[in-house]
Amino acid sequence: MKDHFKEKSKDWDMGDVQVQGAKIISDAINKRVELSSNMEILDFGVGTGLLGFDIAHRVKKVYGVDTSLSMLEKLKAKNTPELSIETYCQDIITKPLDRSFDGLVSSMTLHHVQDLKAFFETIYRDINEGGFIAIADLEHEDGTFHSDNSGVFHFGFEKNELCKIASDAGFNNVAFENINTINKPHKDFGVFLLTAKK
Repeated sequence: MKDHFKEKSKDWDMGDVQVQGAKIISDAINKRVELSSNMEILDFGVGTGLLGFDIAHRVKKVYGVDTSLSMLEKLKAKNTPELSIETYCQDIITKPLDRSFDGLVSSMTLHHVQDLKAFFETIYRDINEGGFIAIADLEHEDGTFHSDNSGVFHFGFEKNELCKIASDAGFNNVAFENINTINKPHKDFGVFLLTAKK
């Protein structure tokens, strides 16, 4: 697998968009999902753990999956005995994890997933009955959010289309709402949070 984040990982945690964006997403998840200290959560596209570590304070354990080894190395350097994320470097669609979770969180990763149907079906299998998903990503955009679209399969997402894919996979109570706007010099980009239950 090509690591599209090898260079970006070096200063990822110094970017205001990434750091503040992850905090906004974490706060939005906390408002819409009832997290508890007995939950085991999967952070899909965990990266350096900006979202995962914030969620980890509120749950029993966070497991992070990512296809970028360089991002996961940055995350592991932040692990402590008191607060740590167990990581997996793999594509969980082609190589599913051999365990289930009480919920899945994800920050700005879905646009890197080529087969959305396969993703939501895989996640549905991996989430315990009564569990949740909380996925944040870009609303539909014109392809100018990234300066380099390598590894980008979707220029954001349309509400109705994405909600239907989640519903067709078996999820219910599917909700999609704007939670943030990322201001770039040339344009503003909306960020949504999709939540659903199994």
